[in-house]
Amino acid sequence: MGILHNRWLHLVGIAGLGAGILVGTEGLWQISVAEPDASVAQAPNLSQAEAALDRGLTLIQQGAVNEAIAAFREAIQIDPAMAAAHYNLGLALRQTGELQEAATSFWEALAADPQFAMAYSNLGAALWEGGNLEQATEYLERAIELQPDLGNAYYNLGLVQIDNQEYDAALVSLQKAAEFTPNAPEPSFHQGRIHLRRNDYDAAISKFQAAISIFPQYVEAYYNLGVAQYGNGDYNAALDSFREATSLDPEYANAYYSAGLAFIRLEDYEEARGVLDYAKNLYITQNNPQWASNTQFQIDRVADLAGQ
Repeated sequence: MGILHNRWLHLVGIAGLGAGILVGTEGLWQISVAEPDASVAQAPNLSQAEAALDRGLTLIQQGAVNEAIAAFREAIQIDPAMAAAHYNLGLALRQTGELQEAATSFWEALAADPQFAMAYSNLGAALWEGGNLEQATEYLERAIELQPDLGNAYYNLGLVQIDNQEYDAALVSLQKAAEFTPNAPEPSFHQGRIHLRRNDYDAAISKFQAAISIFPQYVEAYYNLGVAQYGNGDYNAALDSFREATSLDPEYANAYYSAGLAFIRLEDYEEARGVLDYAKNLYITQNNPQWASNTQFQIDRVADLAGQ
């Protein structure tokens, strides 16, 4: 195999950060914790509840989610009206995939504090994840009504609108999210995916590049950037993007597969065969027989093309 093949198949993996696909939870653990009013003497049970809440937040930062859940529940048992404890319990439950329980916790937070915009936003996100798009929209719009600069709510609303195939509205919501949360790469990424769906490759490329500029280890953004560049006929640029994706995630089978297609377009059949073989083996290892079969079809196609 040639030098380019070696660059593809002998990459050193970089341990990348998660790309934040837990919608609306990143960096929010401590936002809801109100500072106690120094002018008001705190009752002993309230101090105990705050101590349990603080312990839960510390445990979350340490990655001990189950222990944090227990601490938040302890705070709620001491002070059932503590909105912050209900809210952070909801975030923790969302992280463990307990969507119904998370939604209940956000609802309890709102019962304690009906003006808690972030609780509305995360309740809407939990309902979206559970497939209840209509009610999710209602709560997300309520969050925006309460806090018009809440980027988290616009972002979650944009995801709901994508699922509803309301793409123009989603672009508007995601643009608002990008404006109000300029350090978050996800709004630009999902705008890019809408443009990609519409075959507007230049617009898609611009948005994926914007997401990468914010978060240079955004694997999915590199992959989708490559797909857009491929659609634009810029196969060498697409290969560079797929290569970045595989450097961040060496087991990203789709990136190797798509690289194989780009090599076919460039009539570099030796390289195409190499990366497609690698993709096929990854699909088999990942128990994805359908895509292993699809890849074998492309390998057979390469053999035919190379023999012409």
